[in-house]
Amino acid sequence: MIIRPQQGSALGVTVEDFDPRTAPPSDFELIKKHIYEDRIVLLKNQDLSSPEFVQLGRSLGEIEVYYEPMYHHPECREIFVSSNVPKDGARVGVPKTGQFWHADYQFMERPFGLTLIYPQVVPQKNRGTYFIDMTQAYRNLPADLRTAIAGTYAEHSVRRYFKVRPSDVFRPITDLLEEIERNTPAVRRPTVFPHPVTGELVLYISQGFTTAIKSADGQDLGPEVRERLFVETGQRDTSYTHPGIHLQTYEHGDLLIWDNRSLIHRALHTTTPEPTVSHRVTVHDEYPFQG
Repeated sequence: MIIRPQQGSALGVTVEDFDPRTAPPSDFELIKKHIYEDRIVLLKNQDLSSPEFVQLGRSLGEIEVYYEPMYHHPECREIFVSSNVPKDGARVGVPKTGQFWHADYQFMERPFGLTLIYPQVVPQKNRGTYFIDMTQAYRNLPADLRTAIAGTYAEHSVRRYFKVRPSDVFRPITDLLEEIERNTPAVRRPTVFPHPVTGELVLYISQGFTTAIKSADGQDLGPEVRERLFVETGQRDTSYTHPGIHLQTYEHGDLLIWDNRSLIHRALHTTTPEPTVSHRVTVHDEYPFQG
């Protein structure tokens, strides 16, 4: 059963009575159709083990294992763990991930199409994820700004938000920065590209990872253009009341899947010391990343 939001402009659909352990391939194709068309699919009343969650990801495509091992689930390395809850006195995963606007793996040479989030421990307050649909954001840009970025390329880097690992303590900062640049050098993608499934134009930038916008011949357009894009799309709105921002809330048993091409997101982290644990699986679908 697929339920659309009562507000016509809201993102996403809710799916009830879906069991990924028994669903036929046609059901997974229908789920993917709604991911591309509606951006977010919320699966209700899920009760999956970690291996079953991984299998759900495999049913949608090729799983991408996160490149930094400290995020890995101890039994299933395919699962990225965001957690402030220790297990047997040891930290599992990384706390407070994603506190900035971004698309997952935007800074990598091969980003993926689908993100799956399965909350395990849900806080009572301030729970959820903010999203911006960057196809709608592009359509809403002022005409002069669309003209300014036509034919340009955006550069993306993890440098600003790389999380220091326990093994990095006492390392010289210059060594760490050199390693970041060596392992994850900045990548370049078209600032605007067509979605390979829907054909809609995606404005592929984020406050977290986009470090420059350049013309086809490599001339930097300067921070003013980039800043205007962040403001116009709502990424500088700290009140989160910009009309382009959507807050997706969730409860225990919910499993969220979204289009990682069209959407940027940032986590809504609780301001209280409540425990919170979330598992993530990321998937390459059968389409090229950009059309």
